[in-house]
Amino acid sequence: MTQPTSHRPTSVWALRAPGLLFAAAIGLASMLLARIPAVESIGMSALPLAIILGIFIGNTFFPRIAGNLGAGVDYSRTMLLRAGIVLFGFRLTFQDILGVGLSGVVIAVLIVASVFLLAIWLGRLLGMDRDLAMLIGSGASICGAAAVMATEPVVKAQAHKVSVAVATVVVFGTIGMFLYPFLRVPFGLDAHAYGVYAGSTIHEVAQVVVAGRAVSQEAANTAVIEKMIRVILLAPFLLTLSAWMRAKSGGTGKSKLVIPWFAILFLCVGAFNSLHLLPKAWVDAILLFDTFLLATAMAALGLRTHAIAIKQAGMRPMLLAGLLFVYLIVGGLAINLGVQALLG
Repeated sequence: MTQPTSHRPTSVWALRAPGLLFAAAIGLASMLLARIPAVESIGMSALPLAIILGIFIGNTFFPRIAGNLGAGVDYSRTMLLRAGIVLFGFRLTFQDILGVGLSGVVIAVLIVASVFLLAIWLGRLLGMDRDLAMLIGSGASICGAAAVMATEPVVKAQAHKVSVAVATVVVFGTIGMFLYPFLRVPFGLDAHAYGVYAGSTIHEVAQVVVAGRAVSQEAANTAVIEKMIRVILLAPFLLTLSAWMRAKSGGTGKSKLVIPWFAILFLCVGAFNSLHLLPKAWVDAILLFDTFLLATAMAALGLRTHAIAIKQAGMRPMLLAGLLFVYLIVGGLAINLGVQALLG
C-alpha cells in the first residue's frame, strides 16, 4: 500500500531569503560605490545610488526572475525600511539642538511646515496626485530620500510614486549642494548663518555636508546640526500627517489613523543616543548597519519600480520640486533672516 507523501511546508524565511539577499547585494554595492572618491565628491550617497541601481536592474532582467525573489524584495522595502528609520535615530542627539539655539529650532519647524503645506497647495494647482505631492513635499522639507521612504507607509503610496519623489531629491538636492556656496557672499551670511541656512534648506544630509565644507568646517558643523533638527522633526511630522489625513477623510477609508511605530521608536533611539551610553565605535557600527538596511530597502523599492510608471508621471513632479527648490532658496532665506532678527 502506497504511503501518502508528506509535504513539508516551506518556511516563510526560506521564501524571503533569495529576495532579501538579492536586494542586500544591490544595497551593499551602492555603499561601495558611494565610497569612490569621484562619487563621494558630488555628494551622491548610498541611498539614491541604491534606488538607481534597483530601477536599472528591475527594468532589465529582474522581471524574468521576480517570482522567485518577490517575497524577499517586498519584505525589504517594508520591514527593513522601518528598522532602518528606527536606527536612523542614532544619527542625532537632543544636545544638537543646543548648538544652534532656539532660533535654529524655530527655523527648522517653519521650513518643514511651510514647504510641506506649499507642496500640497502647488500639487493641487498642478493637478497632481495628492500622495505624490506629499512625498515630494516630505523629501524637500525634512531629510530627502529617508523622509520620502518614511512617509510612504503613512500615505500608502505606490512604489513608482516613491521613486519619482526620490528622483526629485537627487536632482534638486544635488543642484543646491553646488549652488549654495556661491550664495553666501551675495546673501551676506557669515559661516554660522550660512551653516544654519544650508542645513535648514538643503534636502539630503550628505548634500548638506558637501555644501557646508565648501565654505568652512565651522559652516559644515553648524549645517549638520541644523539638519539633524529637521531629522528630529520626522517623527512628529509623521504623527501629525496621519492625524491630518484621518481628519480630512472624516475618519474613514484609506486615511484611517496610522500610528507609525517606527517614528516613535526613532525618537526613543534619539533620546537614548542623547545619553551617550554607547562607545563611539559601537554607534559608528550601528550607523553603518543602518545605512545598509536603508540602502537594501531603497534597492528593493527600485526593483519594484517600472520605468513606464515613472514616465507616465510626466514633468509635473519635477515642476513641483523645482518650485519648492526656489522657495527653499528664497523663502528659506527670508525665514532664516527673520527668525535670526527676532531671536538672535
